[in-house]
Amino acid sequence: MSYFGTIYADDRLPSRARMVYMYLRDRANQDGVCWPSIRTIATDLKLSRSTVKRALRDLEKLGYMENRRRCRCNGGNTSNLYRIKEIC
Repeated sequence: MSYFGTIYADDRLPSRARMVYMYLRDRANQDGVCWPSIRTIATDLKLSRSTVKRALRDLEKLGYMENRRRCRCNGGNTSNLYRIKEIC
């Protein structure tokens, strides 16, 4: 089954999480990694930042992706790194 079929069939995923997953999957490189900011995701998908944050928590909790914080050299935060997991 394709990853679309898998995420559509998963009743635990709210629609916001499906939308964010497809967005991240579309922007991921060949290793399944991308790093858009929450603001960018929210703007592109016409969602609030809090909705995007909830969707990311849903996806991470259910094992669809990993989220890693990234920091600048001066200690400030930058966008997170998202790794899409292969789903069967």
